[in-house]
Amino acid sequence: MSAEFSLRANVVDIPARSVRPATIRVAAGRVAGIDYAPAPEADHALPYALPGFVDAHVHVESSLLVPAEFARLAVVHGTVATVSDPHEIGNVLGVAGVEFMLDNARQSPFHFCFGAPSCVPATIFETAGATITADDIEQLFQRPEIGYLAEMMNWPGVLHGDADVLRKIALARQYGRPADGHAPGLRGDDARRYAAAGLSTDHECFTADEALDKLAAGMHILIREGSAARNFEALVDLLHEHAGHIMFCSDDKHPDSLLLGHIDALVRRAVARGIDVWKVLQAACLNPVAHYRLDVGQLREGDAADFIVVDNLRDFRVQQTYLRGELVAENGQTLLPTAEHQAPNNFHARRVQPQDFALPAPDATVTAATVRAIRCYDGQLITAADPASVPVQNGQLVPDGANDVLKLTVVNRYEAGAAPAVGFIRGFGLQRGALASSVGHDSHNITAVGCSDEALARAVNLVIEAKGGLAAVGDNGEELLLPLPVAGLMSAGEGYAVAEAYTAVDQLAKRLGSPLGAPFMTLSFMALLVIPALKLSDKGLFDGEKFEFVSVLA
Repeated sequence: MSAEFSLRANVVDIPARSVRPATIRVAAGRVAGIDYAPAPEADHALPYALPGFVDAHVHVESSLLVPAEFARLAVVHGTVATVSDPHEIGNVLGVAGVEFMLDNARQSPFHFCFGAPSCVPATIFETAGATITADDIEQLFQRPEIGYLAEMMNWPGVLHGDADVLRKIALARQYGRPADGHAPGLRGDDARRYAAAGLSTDHECFTADEALDKLAAGMHILIREGSAARNFEALVDLLHEHAGHIMFCSDDKHPDSLLLGHIDALVRRAVARGIDVWKVLQAACLNPVAHYRLDVGQLREGDAADFIVVDNLRDFRVQQTYLRGELVAENGQTLLPTAEHQAPNNFHARRVQPQDFALPAPDATVTAATVRAIRCYDGQLITAADPASVPVQNGQLVPDGANDVLKLTVVNRYEAGAAPAVGFIRGFGLQRGALASSVGHDSHNITAVGCSDEALARAVNLVIEAKGGLAAVGDNGEELLLPLPVAGLMSAGEGYAVAEAYTAVDQLAKRLGSPLGAPFMTLSFMALLVIPALKLSDKGLFDGEKFEFVSVLA
C-alpha cells in the first residue's frame, strides 16, 4: 500500500484551463484531496502537477524490451500509460504471446491497456508463427486488461465486407471496446466507409489533407513520432482546430530513442511551435484516457494518484512521476525495479550458406540486368518501386554498392530449410557488410540487407544461432549481435543495458555506411506488406498497391 503524503505544487486543471497553487493529499494510492490556496494564479516558485502523459498507440515489442522494462524507461519522461498493440508477439506466438505481455505487465504499477490483435497474420502473403481468430478475440475480450480491438490493417477487407473482418469489428462493438484503424492513404468516400464500419482511430496519415478526411468521417487522428515513422510536422497544426480528436503516439520506438524522450518531447515541440498549451495537454493527457476508457487518474479528488510534476508549462522537464501513489521516477532516474521473466520463443530456421542468396540472371551472356528495387526512405514506412540496373557476374545478379543497390532477403524463421526470398533495395547506403534482424513486421521472419552474399550469410547466421536478435557484420571479422531471446523480438536484459547494446550495434550499422537515422527500424519495415508500395516477404517481392507478387526482374 502506498504511503500517505502531501505535495505542494501548482495544480494544472486541463478541462478548466486553470493553474492554481494547492496541496495535493495522497492516501492509499489515491488523491485524497486537493486543497487550493486562495491565490487565483500560479505561484512560479512552485513546480507544476498535472495528469501523466499517455502513448495512444505503441507496440511495446519494438522497444526490444518486455513491458515491465519499457515502463521503467517510460516513467522517467512522465508517461503513465500506453495503449499497447501486442500483435508483434501475437504473430510469433499467438494468444500465448499476448498472455505473456499481460503477465509481464502485471509486475509494474504502470498502466498498460492491451488490444486484441485483429490481423494475425497480417496477410496471407507471408509466413507467420501463429493465427489469432475471431473466436480467440472473443476470448481475449473476456479479460479486463484487453481494452480495445487493435489496429485493423486489412482495410480492403473492411471496404469489401469480408465476413471475418466484420465479425471482429462486431465483437468489439458487442463487448464495448473501441476498434483501432490503420488505413494509410485512404481518402474521401473510402475513408468515410472505413470509419462507418466502426474504426475509430488512425495513426497512418501521411498528410494533413488525409487526416482532415478522416476527421470529417469522425475518426480520431494520432500524431506519430517513432524511431522510423514520423508525421509530427505534417499533422501537428491540426491541434489548432481539432484538439478534441487528436492524440500523440510513438507506434514503434527503439530503446535508444526511448532514453531521450517519449510523449513529453512531442508536448515540448508542440508548445514551442505556438500551439495553445491546453490543446496540447488535452491530446497528451486526456483524449486517450477518454477514448479508451483507461483506468488512469486525472488528478482529481478520488482518482488514482497517477500524475507528474514538471518544472514549468514550457519546458516540461519531468521532476517526478507518480503511479497509484508510488513515486516511480525522480529527476531523470527510474525507481521501478527490474523483474524476472520467462523467454518464450518460436524459432526453427537453420544456418544458411552464401549460395542460398544467389539470384540467377535471365541471360548469363549479358553484363547487366534491370530489376525492381525497393526504394526506402529515412523516417518513413512507405517505399517506392525504383528500377535499377545491377551487374551480372558468373550468371548471377549481384549488388552494386557503388550505386546503392544492395541485396535484401527475408528468411522464414518458422520452417527449417525454407529457401530465402531475395530482392534488391536502394536508400540503405551500406558500403560494406550486412545487417540482419529477427524483428520484421509483421510476421517477424529474418530480414537482412547486405553488400554481398557472404556478408548476408554471416549476419543471418548470427541471428539464427541466437534464435533472434539484431546483427551487424563488417569486414575483417567485425560483428555485433544484440540477442532477442523473448520471441525473437525482445531482450531478456535490463532496459538501460539493452539501450546501450542497441546503440553499439546501431553505430556499427552507420559505420558500415548507412545514412539512415534508425537503420534497424527501417529494415524491420521492409517486410511490412500492408504499407505500399513495394516490399519483400519470405514468399517473394510484393506490390502493396496491387496486393500481388511481382518479379524481381523488371
